[in-house]
Amino acid sequence: MKTILVPVTGSDTDSAVFASALAVARPFAAHLDFLHVRVDAAAMAVAMASDGGGARMVGSLVARIEEDAAAREEKAKQLFDSFCAREQLALSDAPPGPAGPSAQWLWQTGEEPYWVAEYGRAADLLVIGHPIEGEGVSLDTIERALVDSGRPVLIPPAVPLTAVPEAIVIAWKATPEAARAVTAAMPLLSLAKQIQILTVAEEEGTSDEGADRLTTALRWHGFQVSARRLQPEARGAADTLLAAAGEHAALVVMGGYGHSRLREWMFGGFTQRVLQGADVPVLMMH
Repeated sequence: MKTILVPVTGSDTDSAVFASALAVARPFAAHLDFLHVRVDAAAMAVAMASDGGGARMVGSLVARIEEDAAAREEKAKQLFDSFCAREQLALSDAPPGPAGPSAQWLWQTGEEPYWVAEYGRAADLLVIGHPIEGEGVSLDTIERALVDSGRPVLIPPAVPLTAVPEAIVIAWKATPEAARAVTAAMPLLSLAKQIQILTVAEEEGTSDEGADRLTTALRWHGFQVSARRLQPEARGAADTLLAAAGEHAALVVMGGYGHSRLREWMFGGFTQRVLQGADVPVLMMH
């Protein structure tokens, strides 16, 4: 795990996400790409004035949007500069980098979801904080990152990580998505002192054989692994599993599951609960 992409929004939520990303980067001496996407003021103004407001309205909107975008970009860059100075992060724009973690400022204009997915495809990991009271990245950005980047996405909790958790919970379901999530998490699993595979008995007669096979496979890697089957509580399978993970202050590794409509998938079940603000870090893979 050598390259980590971190979207920068210029909001107060950025600093906590930066800290969590650096906590993951340190044990791997990874390079952090901090990406800020400035809105296309002209395109946004045209879309907002599409009800026939006329050229004068569009011109006025462009000026206001540009002013706001410039202020947000300036704050984003200040947050980046302050963070790098405080953490003594070396700036590097090409390998080979320094012996420890390094950082780079990246900038684009356009739609944030598009550019985060584009840059994310070349990264080993994306670290994206969930929106808090309308601040931070948009839900559309997380959605696009999960579905279109082909890379794992780590969603840290509001309280930033200070180190990679020593306990990891694998929210296991015998699906390709969950299998890809486990593969993506292997660098983190190699650092863990405790790995627990949790399954939730959502249906009668569900077999534990898949979890048993995964337990054996991970033990072949030399990992300390146990498995546990949970009965869903009244609050639902997602909260049951997150509560169990919280007992160990664990990182949760899980797959993203979909139905026919993307929006229904993103805001259904476990994913909805995570995006609402899980108290534990969650690594997701579609």
